[in-house]
Amino acid sequence: MATPIKTHRGSGPDDNAPHILVVDDDARIRDLLARYLHDHGFRVTTAVDAASARATMRSLSFDLLILDVMMPQESGVDFARSLRTEGQLPILMLTARAEPEHRIEGLETGVDDYLTKPFDPRELLLRVSNVLRRSSSTPTSGEVRMGDFIFHVSRGELKRDGDTVRLTERERELLRYFAQRPGTPISRHELAKDADSGGERAVDVQINRLRRKIEHDSANPVYLQTVRGKGYILYCE
Repeated sequence: MATPIKTHRGSGPDDNAPHILVVDDDARIRDLLARYLHDHGFRVTTAVDAASARATMRSLSFDLLILDVMMPQESGVDFARSLRTEGQLPILMLTARAEPEHRIEGLETGVDDYLTKPFDPRELLLRVSNVLRRSSSTPTSGEVRMGDFIFHVSRGELKRDGDTVRLTERERELLRYFAQRPGTPISRHELAKDADSGGERAVDVQINRLRRKIEHDSANPVYLQTVRGKGYILYCE
C-alpha cells in the first residue's frame, strides 16, 4: 500500500515560492512543520518516509528537503547519503539526538544544516532561509585553479580534467569564500559565524571533507592548508 504524500497549498504562497519537502514519520511534527512553513510563504509537500519521498521527487522538484533522522526502514542519514550521490538538493536534518557525534555524522553525509528537537519554530525558519540563501547566492564570477581542479566561482562548479566533481552546498560555499580571498588566512571563527554553520568543530569536519575532493593527499594538503593559530588558507595557481 502506498504511503501518504500530502501537498499543502492555499492562498498564502505563490507559484514561485520555494518548495520544501518535509519527511518525518511523526504525523504531528510533520503537519506542524507544514502548516508553519506554509503560513510563512513556502510551498510544502510532506512524506512519511524515504520511500514515499523518493516517489514524489520523481514528479515534483524541490528547493529544500527537511529530513528526520529516525525513520523506519531507511534512516534519514542513509537517505541523505543516497541523495548526495544523485544531486545537490539542500538538506536540513532534524534529530532528537543532541550528541555531537550524531551532528558530525550528518555533516559528513553532506547535509547542509542540522537542527535538534525540540526547536523553536523561529529558529527553523531562520535556518531554512539561510540554507536557501546560500544555495541560490552568486558571488563574484571567475575561476580559480588548484592543480588538476578548476573551480568556477559564479556557477559554484568544481571540475577535474573536464569532469564535474560533486560538492555539497556547504562545500560550495566554503570554496566560494576561499576563492574570493585566495592567499588570505580565514579564521575558523569567521567560517563558523553563520547561525547555521554548526560551529568551529563542524568547520573542521567540512574542511577535511573538502580536502578529500581537491587534494591528491588530504593528509598533506597543498592547496587548502591550515594556518596554525589563524585558521585556513587557499593557495591557487
